[in-house]
Amino acid sequence: MEEPIPVTRDVDCGTAKLMPDVDRPRAWLLTVDGAPQSYVDLDDPEHLEFEYARRIAHVLDTAAEPRRALDVLHLGGGALTLPRYVAATRPGSRQLVVEADRGLLALVAEHLPLREGSGAEVRAADARAELEAAPGGSADVIVADVFGGSRVPAHLTSLEYAREAARVLRPGGRYAANLADGAPFTFLRSQVAGFAAVFAHVCLIAEPAVLRGRRFGNAVLVASHGELPVAALARRAAGDAFPARVEHGEALERFTAGAAPVRDADAVGSPEPPGGAFGIG
Repeated sequence: MEEPIPVTRDVDCGTAKLMPDVDRPRAWLLTVDGAPQSYVDLDDPEHLEFEYARRIAHVLDTAAEPRRALDVLHLGGGALTLPRYVAATRPGSRQLVVEADRGLLALVAEHLPLREGSGAEVRAADARAELEAAPGGSADVIVADVFGGSRVPAHLTSLEYAREAARVLRPGGRYAANLADGAPFTFLRSQVAGFAAVFAHVCLIAEPAVLRGRRFGNAVLVASHGELPVAALARRAAGDAFPARVEHGEALERFTAGAAPVRDADAVGSPEPPGGAFGIG
């Protein structure tokens, strides 16, 4: 069998590259302009290489009893890692994946096609526009993993956006977003404040070193009108290869103290990562 070779292509948002993993026969890393975006194992869609993806998977795993089908709206597609995971762990789920980069979607469809019967529809569109067009109470889970380059776009960071997410979720539904920031956490604290103003329950999942401000990194924000399973999430996050902590309640209030939600008129994207924060050699 021929050895897989890297694939490089210009897409709408930069230069995408698919690189095979020498340790896993049908696994690929997707980068855009050198920044890792997704990792997919076509033979094992339940294998999640990136820590933030595993943390979002913990949210998906605890959103309902095991194997129960869910309606999931994915804002941001990348190489469709989490839609593949949901299809494998919750057969029969209905999923809509919204990705603005048409060139990236074409690359993924050509080289990393979804399995037959995945239940996932992939749509080339703006995430905010599709969220606003979605029927109220139509999703069990919203997964937001949208980066323009290495930054979360401003129009996906506002109080109005959080209200739209709340409208689309069913009662007790979960919102989970991959965010990135570093000390003094101006962006991340405003995001927690915004979602706490809309949702009854919010928590944050991140590595202790990130939460202490020792380095720039990913944090997964989780929000719901229903009680969040923080104990179960904490157990799962603590068991990861790179253990994470779940901040909630008074500890999260202390983290957010003094921060205010941002509105559309004032919203800005997440900060540009420092050099080398997410790059690969």
